[in-house]
Amino acid sequence: MSNITTDYEVPDTLGRAAKAAEDYHAETDDMMGERMVLNMGPSHPATHGVLRLILELDGEVIIKADPDVGFLHRGDEKIAENMHYNQFVPYTDRLDYLAPLANNVAYAMAVEKLMGWELPPRGQALRVLCCELARISAHMLGVGVCAMDVGAMTVFLYTFTEREKIYNLCEQLTGARFTTSYTRVGGQLRDMPPGFESSVRRFLDECEVAIGEISKLLDKNKIFLDRMVDIGVITRESAISWAMTGPNLRASGVPRDLRKDSPYLGYEKYDFDVPVMEEGDCYSRYFIRMEEMRQSIRICRQVLDTMPSGPVNLADPKSILPDKERVLMSMEELIHHFIVSTQGIDAPAGEVYFAAENPKGELGFYIHSKGGGVPNRMKIRSPSFCNLAIVSKLLPGHMVSDIPAILGSLDFVMGECDR
Repeated sequence: MSNITTDYEVPDTLGRAAKAAEDYHAETDDMMGERMVLNMGPSHPATHGVLRLILELDGEVIIKADPDVGFLHRGDEKIAENMHYNQFVPYTDRLDYLAPLANNVAYAMAVEKLMGWELPPRGQALRVLCCELARISAHMLGVGVCAMDVGAMTVFLYTFTEREKIYNLCEQLTGARFTTSYTRVGGQLRDMPPGFESSVRRFLDECEVAIGEISKLLDKNKIFLDRMVDIGVITRESAISWAMTGPNLRASGVPRDLRKDSPYLGYEKYDFDVPVMEEGDCYSRYFIRMEEMRQSIRICRQVLDTMPSGPVNLADPKSILPDKERVLMSMEELIHHFIVSTQGIDAPAGEVYFAAENPKGELGFYIHSKGGGVPNRMKIRSPSFCNLAIVSKLLPGHMVSDIPAILGSLDFVMGECDR
């Protein structure tokens, strides 16, 4: 684990905005102030998602905040109980729709845990590459939109330029730019195409330069610091008690990262640091994501340098679709293809839980199986839902103008929150 230090100081654990609110009430406690209820949303202010905040205000100070979620609710967990395991892969794209490749991997690994399967080394390495590219893409949007929310429009253009390059890589690898549906239970849709490795290396070099430019624009920008430093402070104890995960948890001093604590896909073989900060404010959450992108670039380079040869998919003739060429040339393979496509994977009875370190935090899938190709029950542990819960405690005491900075720094996405 590595601790990232900064050259600014947090004056107290309450945060500057909360301290100002206390002073404000101390001066006006003998006056009968009129409080107002304000609906913020459910408009789509940036790209965070459709969220409604029911605010109770005393002037410009927030007295009470109630997040109202569910505007994107689709019943994904119930849909999963009526589909074959592989048929549900496209629905995972729509959870954290900013990191569909990572969602695919987390879900597929939960089913593979139920089946008792382990991918060949090349398949695991390819999944790590997909997950880290997805992390860079998601953090680029999180940083860019947060910066735009507090007035730094230029940063938004930098980050979206880099995300566009990642979309080009996704198209080259999967055939789709946004909702990739690339992973399969037991492997991937296909191996890396010719020229993909060189394209990724070129992107990593360019992205590293872009991250440096973004740091120059924001790290010591007075306006950005005034809007972010000591705003929305989440203590270590609060972050743990509210079940926060991911960068939001690590920004409050908790060095938990599933890639280190519960390694999967061979993450223990790669050399990378887990950035941790103690302050727990909006600036810390921004800083953690910036450093995580640098660490993801570091992991991607190691994956490409050590990429093993061999198959990317599991060699299980009973549960994996045969190659298309064999299907077209052999009646037995055609029958096999038909059985797997119509009946799905013959999963054993049992229950499993698997969680992956997604860009937003711990994305977990609980599967209860009674056997056959369809799960009996499925539960999705979405990190944005848990991270967003603390808003009701976090916002009171702040000013209305602090809301965009706080929401942007939490970097939630409503697709997986509502699921």
